[in-house]
This record gives sequence, C-alpha cells and structure tokens, in this order.
Amino acid sequence: MKSICFYFQVHQPNRLRTYRFFDIGRHHDYYDEAQNRYLINRIADKCYIPANQMMLDLIQHYGKDFTLSFSISGIAIEQFKKWRPDVIESFKRLADTGQVEFLAETYSHSLSALISDKEFSKQVGSHKKLMEDIFGQTPKTFRNTELIYSNRIGEMVHKMGFNTILTEGAKHILGWKSPNFLYSNDIAPKQHILMRNYTLSDDIAFRFSDQSWEEWPLTAQKFKEKIKNQPKEEQVINLFMDYETFGERQWEDTGIFDFMKSFAKEVVEDDDLQFNTPSQIAEQYAPVSSVKVKYPISWADEEKDLTAWLGNELQDEAFGKLYQLENVIEHCNDTHIIDDWKNLQTSNHFYYMCTKLFSDGNVHNYFAPYESPYEAFINYMNVLSDFILRVEKIEQQQGGKVSGKKGQAKVVTKKRKPNMSTKPYTFLDVKKVPKTIIKKALKMVDVADIKKALNNSDHEISDRITSCMTKREIQAMDQLRQRKPTNNQRKVARKNIVDAILNFYE
Repeated sequence: MKSICFYFQVHQPNRLRTYRFFDIGRHHDYYDEAQNRYLINRIADKCYIPANQMMLDLIQHYGKDFTLSFSISGIAIEQFKKWRPDVIESFKRLADTGQVEFLAETYSHSLSALISDKEFSKQVGSHKKLMEDIFGQTPKTFRNTELIYSNRIGEMVHKMGFNTILTEGAKHILGWKSPNFLYSNDIAPKQHILMRNYTLSDDIAFRFSDQSWEEWPLTAQKFKEKIKNQPKEEQVINLFMDYETFGERQWEDTGIFDFMKSFAKEVVEDDDLQFNTPSQIAEQYAPVSSVKVKYPISWADEEKDLTAWLGNELQDEAFGKLYQLENVIEHCNDTHIIDDWKNLQTSNHFYYMCTKLFSDGNVHNYFAPYESPYEAFINYMNVLSDFILRVEKIEQQQGGKVSGKKGQAKVVTKKRKPNMSTKPYTFLDVKKVPKTIIKKALKMVDVADIKKALNNSDHEISDRITSCMTKREIQAMDQLRQRKPTNNQRKVARKNIVDAILNFYE
C-alpha cells in the first residue's frame, strides 16, 4: 500500500514599505501595513478560510482515513493575530480533529541555519513553543525554510529532538534513486527524511490550470492513476506545496477545490492507497538507505539550491550585514529591535533581490513587490541602515563600541570576538569575512588547495567557503582524486586561502 503525504507551507512576509535614503535616522516605520493587511485579507478570503473549511469537511466525512500536515511561520501567525484571527481559529479547528500534524520550522521563515547555529536554534525553539501554545501540539517533524537541507542542518535539527525532517527530492542528490521512499541522514542515521516528489507536487501547485500543458485538465482520477503507476515497491508519495495553491495561485474557478475533494474520495476508496502525516510515515516505514547532502538543497528553482536567496552579490551583501548584528541583538532587551530583527531575517527579502533570468526569473518577478532586484536591494539596505543606527544607539547606551560609516556601522560588544571588518589572520577567522571578499579570493586559489583546506575543517567555515564557489568549481573539486592531505599540506592550503583574502584588506 502506498502512503500519500500532503504537506502545506503557510507563510506571508511582513513586506517593507518604500523606505528612502532620506528616511534613514528620521523614523523607523519599515512595514507597508496597508499592503500587508490587504494581502492577508485577500489570501485569507480566497485560500485560508475556504481551504481550511474544505479540509475540515473532508476530515469529518472520512474520519481517520484523511490526514494532512502544515507548517505555519511565526511571522504569518503574528499577522493573522493582527488582522485575521478567524484564520487562526480555523486552523485550531483542524488541530482539534487530531488528524492534522503541525510541523516546526524557523519562527521568521529565515535562512539562519546557513549562518548561525545559535540563532537557528533560538528560532526553532520559539516556533515550537508557538505551536504548543496555539494548537496544543508539540511538533515531532521539522521542515526548514523553503525545505533547505544538508546533512549538517539535519544533524542540528536531530539534536534539537526532531527525528523526522522534510526536504526536496532533488535529482542531483538522488540520482537514479526515487523520492518515493523514506531515507535517513548520512551523518545522523536515526533521523528520517521525507523527500518531495516535485513532479507530482508541481502538477497541482503550478501546472493545474495551465491549458498548454499536455496533461490538462488534471482530474482526480488521472492524478490517482499517475500515483498508482509509480513502481509497485515505492512506498511514499510526498506532495509538498504552498497552501496558497488553493484559491490564490490556482483560483477557485480553475476547479482546484473540487479536484481536492474528488482526489480525497478516490484515495480513501482505493485499497492500495492511504493518507498519512510525516510522523505516521516515519513510524510506519523503515529508511531504505541514507542520503548524502553535503551542500544545502532547497525546493526553489531549477537548480534546487540556495541561489534563489544567496546567488548574487546584492543578496550576499544584505545577508552578511544583517547577521553582523547578531551578537549585539542577543543581549538587547528592546522589544521593537527584537521584532524588527525577526522580520528583517525573513527569506523573502533576499528572494526579491534575485537576478535570475528566464522561467526562474519570471517566478521571482511574480512574487516580488518591486520593479527590479536592485530596487529591492536598495530599499532593504536603507531599512537595514536605519536599523543599524538604532542598534548603535542601544550599544552605546550599554557601553559597547561602534565602528564603521554612519548608517552602515558594524557593531562590536565588549565581549564579542573581532567582527567582519577585522583582518583574518587564521583559517578560523574566515567565518568572519564577508562573502564578497571570499568569492574574489577563491579565484586566486587552486581548487586542489581548497579541497585540502576543507579536509576536517569546521562545518561553519566549510559551508561558508563552498557557498562562495560556483557549481562548476564545486564539481571540479569533488572530482579531484587526491590522498588525504597531511597536516602540513592542510596547513599550507589554509594559509594560501587566508593570504588570498588578505589581499583585499588595506
């Protein structure tokens, strides 16, 4: 019998208002309240309220035979509380059925797992408590922002107590393998991994209303047959998508709601199919093998990597400057600063800065509230500059030191290690270097030296360096056949990288 796992992501960012250079230092009103309120109300009326009622009706009709799962970001919950508390109540009614699993994620829908273990852990803890307080569930399963995953991220999550995690069934990771099985983490074998079947998921999420698609119209019976036609030994069909698929991305008049109702009926009445939540699947099946994911993957774009958020210098610059403030924010008790810190980490801000072309670029442009990625970058950096000034002021009041240009300062606490403006004198200092400099420096270093330097290196440094390399460079490095370097060879290779970086410091 095949298990079908429906997982839906629910997230809406706090969109920034137009914030000009001359606003810096004058006021701290960062968010487009009118636009955010309008969009929350529109999506609630078109998607959340009717879709939740549909799901509740299906559960009441089919009982334990129909299950599904959600993750809802803390940023989305905050906006529901402000403008649409009825949305939260509708999710509570689903939780009360016992047939819906609520997953843990980062509170801010952030990319913190890529840069700060401490901030990542803090956000996951905050989100877990939020799910307990609102829905009365302690999450057992984790899904990272945009299904971003690597073995190291999975290991961190496993140490937090989550034995099941969701990610993308990326073809360059699975190769000949199928996403339709339960897998385990290569470095944390007790952690179960559910991998998204992106072909079947996107049939609903993206292609459902596309009349130029050769399989249009997609009926419930046709879709069920596509699932049943998967090889008999394959156990799990993971259908992961944005919840806004229902009513917002695929409008009601496309028939998406009727499709869901009919599909539920088709599955429940078929003895070879069943619905399960992620936790149920992890309990019911055993992993068929482990998967090795050295470099982070995601469910975005054709590459299924991080380039939707950290693929150009605009994104890297904004991302780096934001997280320079982390150690200061950690000791800050100003609730307004903390709230802005959470909102400015939301991954959407960096997504809007993406400069990709062709079909992926069209998707980014569709979701972006800006005319161009450069406008998104300038607007975000203006907001961030004002935010830094506010952090400076608090830091000065606390007796710390501040360095840098006005409006774009780099903050240093008395207890803090040297910040990113400090020259890297050791290989460990590379984690403090802006990615823009690392990228330039790596062009001056032989790929063989990079591979030697990364042998047995700190996970954070390894991730930081490889994220600054192109896919071609990583492939070239992975294809190199070399013996395990000696301590001296490793030391020399690391010094070469540090020396290359120092060329870009005065």
